Amino acid sequence: MQVTDRRSLRNRDVSFTVMGLGCAQMGNLYRWTSYQESLGAFNAAWAAGIRYFDTAPFYGYTRSERRLGTMLTEHERDDYVLSTKVGRVMVPDATVGPEEEAYVRPLPFRPVYDYSYDAILKSFEASQQRIGVLQPDILYVHDIGRMTHGDKHQHYWTQLTKGGGFKALGELRAAGQIKAVGLGVNEWQAVWDAMDEFDIDAAMLAGRYTLLEQDSLKLLDRAHQAGVGIVVAGAFNSGLLAGNKKFNYAEAPAELLARVAEVEAACATEGVSMQAAALNFPLLHPAVVTVVSGARNADQITANITWMQEEIPAGVWKALKDKGVIAADAPIGA
Repeated sequence: MQVTDRRSLRNRDVSFTVMGLGCAQMGNLYRWTSYQESLGAFNAAWAAGIRYFDTAPFYGYTRSERRLGTMLTEHERDDYVLSTKVGRVMVPDATVGPEEEAYVRPLPFRPVYDYSYDAILKSFEASQQRIGVLQPDILYVHDIGRMTHGDKHQHYWTQLTKGGGFKALGELRAAGQIKAVGLGVNEWQAVWDAMDEFDIDAAMLAGRYTLLEQDSLKLLDRAHQAGVGIVVAGAFNSGLLAGNKKFNYAEAPAELLARVAEVEAACATEGVSMQAAALNFPLLHPAVVTVVSGARNADQITANITWMQEEIPAGVWKALKDKGVIAADAPIGA
């Protein structure tokens, strides 16, 4: 598949390239990344035709938004699609340390969860200023769910549903300040619940519909029926399907490493790289509009683009399904 191929949201005027650039690494996820490295990743993505870019206030404690905005605003606004996120208000805090929540040398702004009406509007305005773009295309509610918040989940969910969080998103959309709204989460169940509460347009789902995990399939089927576009992030499961040993941003357990070895062997038997299969697999589902790939530098995004565009014979998906890598009821095309 060519990274410049396009898919659109059914109910909103947003068109994605089928590969997007995720910008958590611009915030120094796991290790320090220079501005020049980040710029190299951006420029390589742009040169290849990628036109969808995703960021968040949380990435590097505002560093990613600042860096990406500097890069994007060198280009014409109509030439790219941009998403950012709400749900954390970034509060100045001199006690922010040299490494916080997997980000190295974060900027001195402490994230405070808040999904209420006023907080959504405050967070959105702050992102406008950091990025330098008044009208991001998509605004995602970031990291809400039972696994994320534990005992505090109901408190935050109430902020979003009854405390005006969704109302604020609806007002921003109605006013034309954003084109689409949704969730950006690691938990597919949160998207399911949100669809019962509000007419979301899209959902960024990180790591839950991959060659390793397909429990979210019923959500994707429902989303397709409702016209909710699924943006797949973490197709490599935090890098596990790309050769490293991270899973859900932590060290992978031994049983998952063994599972990856099985997947890699199955792909090799069919003559394709595991990385190429990992990036292309989510796009077989009709609900999926794009796969967002994180990259720290030009070499990484170039490798990801090469894998995305690797030719995959038609019979590979059936063979992987027969081997149990792909769930029996997952769509694999004609």
